[in-house]
Amino acid sequence: MKLVKHLANLGYGSRKQVALMFREGRITDAQGEVMYADDPVDHDNLRVDGEPLDPPQGLLIMLHKPVGYTCSTKDPGRIVYDLLPPRYRLRSPLLSSVGRLDRDTSGLLLFTDDGALLHRIVSPKSKLSKVYEATLANDLRGDEAQAFASGTLMLESEQTPLLPADLEIVDSRHVRLTLHEGRYHQVRRMFAAVGNHVEALHRSRIGGLGLENLPSGEWRLLDEAARTELFNA
Repeated sequence: MKLVKHLANLGYGSRKQVALMFREGRITDAQGEVMYADDPVDHDNLRVDGEPLDPPQGLLIMLHKPVGYTCSTKDPGRIVYDLLPPRYRLRSPLLSSVGRLDRDTSGLLLFTDDGALLHRIVSPKSKLSKVYEATLANDLRGDEAQAFASGTLMLESEQTPLLPADLEIVDSRHVRLTLHEGRYHQVRRMFAAVGNHVEALHRSRIGGLGLENLPSGEWRLLDEAARTELFNA
């Protein structure tokens, strides 16, 4: 029954539901021959209703998250998993977002079901930068870049100063901020600490990966070249 478990782990249904799919003849090989539950697992040769299987464990996905979606599996409103194929939220191991973007933030979000890869991406040792585009409620006062780069800025209720961050000024109310760590609502709290308010926030880059022509609400499966690019910023 390894084949049944394989399909169930890919989110095609419970083991009972997948077993029924075999009995109904819906699982075939690439040539259309009916497969049986005790056949060997040959992922690339399997078809469900004539369609190739979803990728096996080891996914890395890029999503252009729109505003209004939460990075959750249980929120009663719109969630980022609504933008992925329905089976993807049923996969085992779980397809998890790598960090989060809050409901009011758009931009680049990564997903993986590879625990080791997830840990590598979020680990401070990887030193993956994150680039944010922010629209501010008030004009810059002029000392923000120095404050953010100082390595001494403290956020409210925290005991450790922020790592130095790079601020690029687009105009008086639009900036590009590059972070080298990821704290809770960090960009919004940084501008609050210098007396401003973020009205709109967009993450455009993680490490060496940018959204490059990926429309809002769309996703893309990343290949090995993209994974290498991620860590080669």
